[in-house]
This record gives sequence, structure tokens and C-alpha cells, in this order.
Amino acid sequence: MTRRVLQLVIACAVLGAGVALLLGAALGSDGYSSLVSGLTIATGLPFAVVNVAIAVALIALAWTRGTRPGLGTLVQPVVVGVVVGWLLPLVPRPDALGLRFAELAAAFVLLTLGVAGYLATETGAGPAEAAALAFDPPVAFRWSYTVLQVGGALAGWALGAAVGPGTIVTALLVGPAVDLARRTLFRAPRATSASPPAVAQPAAEPC
Repeated sequence: MTRRVLQLVIACAVLGAGVALLLGAALGSDGYSSLVSGLTIATGLPFAVVNVAIAVALIALAWTRGTRPGLGTLVQPVVVGVVVGWLLPLVPRPDALGLRFAELAAAFVLLTLGVAGYLATETGAGPAEAAALAFDPPVAFRWSYTVLQVGGALAGWALGAAVGPGTIVTALLVGPAVDLARRTLFRAPRATSASPPAVAQPAAEPC
């Protein structure tokens, strides 16, 4: 459990670094954040209030489908928020478009590794990932997560949120990339048996 918690915290910190770089590139945020921004504009409520409301709604939806919250559900937003708040003032904000796309590429890698790494601990998922996992099956995570991100981006854009190339890249590609990273780079913890497997005994010969 100690190893899983350590991986959870490190992966969430990596995810937070990816979010900070995505914001620094200023080429559009992810679909989930676009939805929160759009609802903030439409309702006039503070960003934090809308963010919490959507998070609770998605976690509740996931719970009704059997995806229960856990330690990761609490650790993910806290660690990501702390890391983003600490790194954002330090992240470069280049004017050159090429450098901004390079920053977006680095953000994409960190987002993928962060989400895949913390999901692999199987300690509970944050709002967006929990909602996607709740529909896997019947819809594979890479597609359910993509649908959630694309839907959030479209809804946020319709409500007045700014979107850009970064929004399109993260909405369409992060889900498949996370799925690939989970299968190739991270192994979910496996339960170990307390006793060795039984050895089959030869049948007694009839008298």
C-alpha cells in the first residue's frame, strides 16, 4: 500500500506539472477545464464553485454505476492544485508559436504519464477519469474519456469559453495515450495469494 500511495502522489504531481505547462502554452485548456470555464461565464459563479459542483456531479454519476471514490479521488485534486499553484508562476510563457507548441507537446506527455500512473494504483479516480471509467465496460476507457473531454470542450465553447489547438489535442488524444501508457508502462497492483497453489494428488488405485 505504501508503494501505491507513493506512486499516486508522484503521478498526481506529474499531472499537475502537465496542467501548468498546458496553461503556460496558452493554446487552449483540456475539455474538462473548458466546460468549467464556460459554465463560470454563463452562470457568473466563481470558477472554484463551478469546479467543485461539476466534480461532485461526475463522482456521483460514477458511483451510481459502481465506480466508488477512494483515496485517489481526494489526493488527485489536492496534489494537482498545489503543484499547479506552485509551478504556474515559474512556467515559461513564450511568445513564439513554435515554443508554445513545444510546451504543449511536453504538457501532453506529462498529462498522459500522470493520469496513467495514478489510475494504475487503483486507489480511486478524480472526477473526469471516474466518469469515464464508470462506462468501461461497455465503452473502453480510451473512448469514454475522449467522449467526455470532447463533450466538455464543445459545451464550454458554446458557453463562451476559449478553446484552441491544445483543447483539440488533449480532448482527442489523451484518452488513447493514457490507455496505451497504462498497458505498456504501468502495471496495476495484483493481489497475492496467502498460500501456495494446491498440488493435485494422484487418485488412489482401486483395490
